[in-house]
Amino acid sequence: MQNYVKNVNFVDMIQDSYLSVPSSAEGLFKDNGSRFIAFAYPVETEEEVKDIVADLKKRYHDARHHCYAYRLGYQGDRFRANDDGEPSGSAGRPILGQIDSRGLSDTLVVVVRYFGGIKLGIPGLIRAYKTSSAEALDNAGTVGKIAGKWFKVSFSYQDMNPVMKVLKDMDLRQKDQDFGLGCSLKVWVRLSAEADMIERLSGIGSVAVEEIQ
Repeated sequence: MQNYVKNVNFVDMIQDSYLSVPSSAEGLFKDNGSRFIAFAYPVETEEEVKDIVADLKKRYHDARHHCYAYRLGYQGDRFRANDDGEPSGSAGRPILGQIDSRGLSDTLVVVVRYFGGIKLGIPGLIRAYKTSSAEALDNAGTVGKIAGKWFKVSFSYQDMNPVMKVLKDMDLRQKDQDFGLGCSLKVWVRLSAEADMIERLSGIGSVAVEEIQ
C-alpha cells in the first residue's frame, strides 16, 4: 500500500510515504439501461466517509444502490467494502480492488447505481462497478502523502534559540507559538523523523515534548 522512499537519513527508516487522490473526481459506466456513477474522494477518517455517503444518498435518493469502498491510513490497515443490497462481493469488493490496484489509501469511492430494468448478473455487476470506479480514480490522479504527528514542545525562554535551531534544521512545520516566560509551540513531524526530533530536543535542558492525540 505504500510508496517507499529511499535514502531517508533517519535511523529508524520508517516507511511513511503513500499515495492518495488529490481531489474528487467522477466516472460513468452504462450497461443495458443501468447507469453507474462513480465518485472518488480523498478522505482521512470514517466520519468523513459517513458524511459523504449520507450526502450522496440525499442527492441521489432515487438511485437503487449506493455502494462504496475505502481504505485509510498510511499503512492502509483500515478499510471497508459495502455492497448496499447488491449480491455479495459484486460491488464493494470490485470498488476496493480498484483502490488497491493503484496502491492508494485515504481514498473513498462511492458508486451510485440507477437500475435500467435488465439484470446484469454478477459478472456484469463486477465489470460495471470495476469500470466506473477505475474511471473515477483515473480522472482523480494521484498525490504523494506523508504520515506524521503533531507534538507540543514546551521550554523555558532561555532555551528558545537551541529549540528553534533544531526546528529550523529539521524544517518542521509550526503553529500556536507562545513565547512568554514559559514558551510552547506545536510542530508536525513525519513518522520517520519522530525519533530524531525527540532525541535532538531531549538534549536541551528545559524541553518537554508531548504527542498531541
